[in-house]
Order: sequence, then structure tokens, then C-alpha cells
Amino acid sequence: MLTRPLPPLCIDTSGRVPACSCIRDTYTKDLVDAAQKIPAETTARDSAAIVRLLRPHQWIKNGLVLAALVFGQRLFVAHDAFLAALAFIAFCALSSTGYVLNDIIDREADRLNPEKCDRPLARGDLSVATARRIALALGAIALILSIMLGPHFLAIAGAYIALQFFYSMWAKTQVVIDVIAIAIGFVMRAFAGGAAIDVPVSPWLAFITFVLAMLLALARRRHELILLGDAAHSHRSALSHYSVKLIDQMISIVAGATLVGYMIYTASAEVEAKLGTPHLYLTVPFVAFGILRYLFLIDVHNEGGDPARLLLRDRPLMLAVVLWILTDIVLLYF
Repeated sequence: MLTRPLPPLCIDTSGRVPACSCIRDTYTKDLVDAAQKIPAETTARDSAAIVRLLRPHQWIKNGLVLAALVFGQRLFVAHDAFLAALAFIAFCALSSTGYVLNDIIDREADRLNPEKCDRPLARGDLSVATARRIALALGAIALILSIMLGPHFLAIAGAYIALQFFYSMWAKTQVVIDVIAIAIGFVMRAFAGGAAIDVPVSPWLAFITFVLAMLLALARRRHELILLGDAAHSHRSALSHYSVKLIDQMISIVAGATLVGYMIYTASAEVEAKLGTPHLYLTVPFVAFGILRYLFLIDVHNEGGDPARLLLRDRPLMLAVVLWILTDIVLLYF
């Protein structure tokens, strides 16, 4: 809206009719100024939408790529730390590629979801064509980094992006298979970290990662069921086969498996001999608190919709994770 007042010299002596061409010049200048502002405002808006499309807060999940670096006792080896950092960046690009592809496919259903309707594609903040170009750019970055990290890492990265296609196109509509597919994606992150620095990944790490990821995925399904109510099946067909009672039973199984599996891992003579410390069991209280705190949050507050945001927002949960990591580092390196 143009609000600049008419210059006094542009009014004729009768006070009624603009008498000179400076009126046109004044309005033309206003229009030019407004037009100059549009690209900057549009660019800022598009940039914010692109950032939301990539979901950078979810990159915290890619911390699993660094597990082999820490538990392989290579944390302070500069070359390995650099390779692990590249692997982390590669998986950030890969995971964001998966998010973009999923948002392209789910944009219509997301408009019906009260939590997902603000996603850039669902809101129309970005076009599908733009999202596709972003996915291609991210895929190119991931490919270049994966080639740099060697054939084993490249193979895992390729399998991971194939899994994302498989999940987006079919697996997410299949009961139980959907959460297993998500869990496999987490395990792939752990194996990719080992491949990047040529450290074998312990079966224990793979098992614990798998059941923990199933816990996170099931909690998300539970959250969706409660949030969407009777409309849940229209958003995701797999939800029509779940119930809160069934998911609670499944969560009990995988939560118990995660905690017991970690306890056995820390007390294992094989692990003690490999890592050189008999005191890893001292980290069990942090893991136990973290799991129980998470169960409390999803049951009492129905907070399981976004585990990454929940971790960043809930201070007791974040504190438990930080203390667990620090205690592991002290026991393994000092």
C-alpha cells in the first residue's frame, strides 16, 4: 500500500486536482522502492522455508555415525576424527534428502495433520520443483563425500537412500514393517561410521541401536494415533492397524530389550577385554534414567512425536545423554 503524501507543489491552485507530472514520478518511485524490497523479502522467506524443509534439528540422529569413533577409541586420532566428521556431514545430506522426498510424496496428507501442515511443501511455501532441485543438490553432496570416504561407506550410503525410497513409497504404509525400516536406517548410520574410519561395528552396538530406534518409532506412532484420533488412518494407512494398547505393549518389549541389552553389553567380559575397562557398567544409571524419562514423557505428556526436538527441549533427558557420553569418554580414554 502506497502511503506517501502528495507533495504540496503538485497540487494546483484550486486544491482539487494534481496539476503536474511529479505525482507520476512520486508514485513511480514508490513502486520501484517496493519492487526492490520484494526479492530480499522473498529470498529470506524462501531461505527459511528451505531450512525447515531440511529439518536440521533431526541431524542429531546422525550422531550415531560418531559411535564407532568413540567406542573404537579413535576419538583423539585427528585423521579418523576428520573422516568421521565428513561421514556425519554426508549423512546429514542423505537424511535431509530423505526428508525432502518424503515431504514431496506426503504433502497432501501433511495438510490434514495439525503438526505437519506447517511444513513448507504442505503450506505451499516452496514448489515441488524447488524441492526436487534441493534433493538433487543434497544427493550430489552426499555422493561426493561418500566417494571420498571409500567404497564401503558409499555402499552403505547407497543402501540408506534406497531404504528411504522403500520407506516413502511402501514401507510406511505397512504395520510393523514401518518401524523396522526406520530402525534399520539408524543401524545403517552406525555401520557407516565404522566404514568411514575402518573400525568394525560391534553386534552389540547394532542390536542396541536397533531396539532403541524401534522404541522411538513406536512412540511416534503412538503420538500420531492420539493426536489424529479417528482421522489417523486417513493420514497414514498403517495407523489403522495399530492401537494405543498394542503400541504400549510393543514399547514395553523394546524398551526392556534396550535397557537389558545395554546392561549385558557393559558387563560382558568380551567387551571389557576389547575396550580395556571393567567399569563401563557405571554408565547404566544414565541409560536407565534416559529410557524411563522418555517413557514418562510419551505416556504422561504424549511427547513422542519428534524425538529430536524432545531431546533438545527436555533438560533432564538432555542432561542424562550428555552425562552418559562424558562418562563413556572418561572410562574409555582416561
